[in-house]
Amino acid sequence: MAMTLSDLRPVYVVGIGLHRYQRPTETSFVDLGLTAIRAALDDGGIPWSSVETAYTGSTRLGMAVSRPLLRHLGVTGIAMTQVENASASGSSAFRLAVRDIAAGFADVAIAIGVDKAAPGLRAESMTGISPHDEGLTTPPVQFALLAEEYLRSRGGGPEDLARVAVKNHNNAADNPFAHRQQRRTIEEVLADRPIAGVLTRLECCPVGEGGAAVVVASEQAIAALGIDPARAVRVLSSAQQSEQLYGTRSYDAELTGATTQQALSEAGVAASDLDVIELHDAFAIEELQYLETMGVCAEGAAPSCLRDGEFNIGGRVAVSPSGGLLAMGHPIGPTGVGQIVEITQQLRGEAGIRQQPDARLGLAHLVGLGAVCVVHVLAAPA
Repeated sequence: MAMTLSDLRPVYVVGIGLHRYQRPTETSFVDLGLTAIRAALDDGGIPWSSVETAYTGSTRLGMAVSRPLLRHLGVTGIAMTQVENASASGSSAFRLAVRDIAAGFADVAIAIGVDKAAPGLRAESMTGISPHDEGLTTPPVQFALLAEEYLRSRGGGPEDLARVAVKNHNNAADNPFAHRQQRRTIEEVLADRPIAGVLTRLECCPVGEGGAAVVVASEQAIAALGIDPARAVRVLSSAQQSEQLYGTRSYDAELTGATTQQALSEAGVAASDLDVIELHDAFAIEELQYLETMGVCAEGAAPSCLRDGEFNIGGRVAVSPSGGLLAMGHPIGPTGVGQIVEITQQLRGEAGIRQQPDARLGLAHLVGLGAVCVVHVLAAPA
């Protein structure tokens, strides 16, 4: 039987850092990444020389991203690996860093996410096989169709999607690292420029640039480096799956449900135990679908739970208190690592005005093209 994190050494998040997610600028990816890395090292009080392995999630920067980035911190002979897994690149980089610590291959590792906006080349376009839809079903079209089906089958309306955007934009307005930092109303969201079907611009994530970094460590490293254990957030589980054959429902939703259940089971907790969730809400419909398939609420109940404030900061479970992909932004490479930063802040009680009261358990979720899904469960310091 395959081992899980609970069978191995405990792993802790001990340092976190971000560069603001933002519109494309002339800023070098090196500056974006170094800002986040240095912040993470400073946050944990960790010297660069103690970091033994690095995983860099990136999708738009080409080959060999790590070396021109990390050489500015010192030439230490560190093991470097670039990770590309579409939107789940940063989540996958974090998973690999966690597994290194858990297995005892390293005592201190860093997961980095960095990207700049640029055209992306999908390998699927180079298979020599023409897509059955002639390339017309772009992500906005796909999720607009899913939104139409979801609302029709549940008797919902466009305002149910708009409430997702309003909540997440308003959360991001209090996040200095968010791409979008403006409060919105339902009326503003519904009246904004249409993108596809019922989806407006404010219900679709902005793709820009940014950086994120997370340092993970073993108990031995925490003691040796004098790291404050009261700020060390434990990683309870790390699950990753790819799609299988499903029925007529969204394969992203089905995959999310299966991967989340694996992560929760391995962590020994239930969906109802979660206090904070950061999920893949690239389009507003995704939050409603995923919360249901995760088991956070009953099938078809997400719109009413949202309307009743259950997913607000201070509600039953804070969903995307960072602002989510919709408003925190989705620079792709950094996104999954940035989710861990937010959850760590929440579980430490250091999220300021965005703090979910008494947060003890958090879940991070991302889906990537392919499709792949990565889910992590984290616990507050004891």
